Amino acid sequence: MKNVLIVDGQGGRIGRALAERLSQRLDPEKPAFSLTAVGSNAMATANMLKGSSGMKGATGENAVAVCARRADIITGPIGIIIADAMLGEITPAMATAISSSDAVRVLIPMNRTQCENYIVGVRDDSLTALLDEAADTVVRLAEDVTP
Repeated sequence: MKNVLIVDGQGGRIGRALAERLSQRLDPEKPAFSLTAVGSNAMATANMLKGSSGMKGATGENAVAVCARRADIITGPIGIIIADAMLGEITPAMATAISSSDAVRVLIPMNRTQCENYIVGVRDDSLTALLDEAADTVVRLAEDVTP
C-alpha cells in the first residue's frame, strides 16, 4: 500500500478537495493507498481532515519533513515546492523536504498571486478539472499503473 501525503497551506481548500476526491476513488476492500494530510497551519490541516474519514493529519514544518520522508506520493498545489510561497507559509525547509523527497510529486498548477509564480504552457482548465486529473494520477501511481 502506498503512502499518499497531501500538503497545503492557507485555508487548506485545495488539500481538502484532493482528500475528498481520493477518498471517493479508494477501494475500501483493497485500498491501494493511505492518506496523510499536513498543513502549514492548523486551519489548513483541520480543513483537509474534513475531506476524508480515517486520514491522519499533522501541522507544521517538522511534520512536513517527517511525512515527506515517509511518503510514496506527495500531492498539493505547486507552491508547496517553492520556498516562501503561499504568502510565506511554505518555509524553505518545507519546500526542500518536499522537493528532495524520494516520493513522486503530483502538483496542481496554481497561477494565482498567493504562489507568486506563474506556470506557462499549462492549460487554462478549471480548478475542478485540475483536481480531478491530479486525483486520477495519484490513484494510477498508487496502483502502479503508468500515467
